[in-house]
Amino acid sequence: MKRKTAKEILVESFQELAKSKSVDKITVQEIVANCGYSTATFYRQFKDKYDLIAWDYTCKLEEIMDQTNYADYSWSDTLIDGAKYFQDNKEYLANLFLHTTGLDSFLQNMTEINDRRMRKYILQSGENVEIDEVTEMYIHMYCHGTVALTCDWVLGKYNVSIEELAVIYENGLPEPLRKYMY
Repeated sequence: MKRKTAKEILVESFQELAKSKSVDKITVQEIVANCGYSTATFYRQFKDKYDLIAWDYTCKLEEIMDQTNYADYSWSDTLIDGAKYFQDNKEYLANLFLHTTGLDSFLQNMTEINDRRMRKYILQSGENVEIDEVTEMYIHMYCHGTVALTCDWVLGKYNVSIEELAVIYENGLPEPLRKYMY
């Protein structure tokens, strides 16, 4: 049996609070009181609640993307699972998008996380892969676009199913990146 780490427990506490309260109104004191930890424990794990949010998102993204290392799990499966994660956490994510220090900073942070993760995946995709400036630009454009689209979808601007969303992610992948993802 795997025990939860302090980070995981703090994230769960934060998410529980976010179900009934605006993210910008949640304090570190409330997070720790909700799970029985001290503020010192919180600050040993995270810089602030935004660091907690980024860590949680990164873990979820890596968990989904790491599955593409299995032969029977395709890039398409990764995109569908990503869309499912966004669907399953739609209320929580909408709270994050609407009630953080700014949607723009959230978009920038999530784009950087996705960008780093995609870069890592590409570098692991084959021998002697180097990411040149043009490929780097394609990665950034794709990550920025998918993060912005996801935020719009979570906030209700588009009303498509998760399967349709995954197809849009897939069809939006620039041609020069396809050789690494398929």
